[in-house]
Amino acid sequence: MAVSESDLAKLTGEVAELRRLLAEERAQSDRLREKAFDQLYVELKQYKEEFLFQQERPLLLDLLLFYDSMNWFQESLVKKGLSPDVIAESFQYMLDEFLEVLYRRDVVPFDESITFDKQRQKAVKVLDTDDRSADQKVAQVLRRGFLRFEKPLRVEEVVIHRWKGEKA
Repeated sequence: MAVSESDLAKLTGEVAELRRLLAEERAQSDRLREKAFDQLYVELKQYKEEFLFQQERPLLLDLLLFYDSMNWFQESLVKKGLSPDVIAESFQYMLDEFLEVLYRRDVVPFDESITFDKQRQKAVKVLDTDDRSADQKVAQVLRRGFLRFEKPLRVEEVVIHRWKGEKA
């Protein structure tokens, strides 16, 4: 069975048409896939932003309450002639309120330490002492340390005593 040139040309044309149609379908499929991925990317970005917002929202609301307290305190200082005791008491209230914000995030201050603890404290200044019993004792806390989930979040910066010892 011999194939004529016209049949061969017809088959070649049909194959070319099928290839063209296949290429168009592939291109359309690629465009649809790209569009679907773009849409998915937009949705994931929205979910991420919403998730972050929902995670941050309680902290931000607490900080706004604290802002309100600071604003009230500032207005009280400007409008009234407050005594130093009232000012100190009001300021202590604000510190306590801020600590409450930290407590809600499981952040707590270190317990007071009399003796230097190198795991939780950083000695930023050393005072020489002649009293051997004062060696390695905390003289002053410069920056309070905090824990989160029982792990140090920020070490405490302290001034410590160091026994000079006997000179030879």
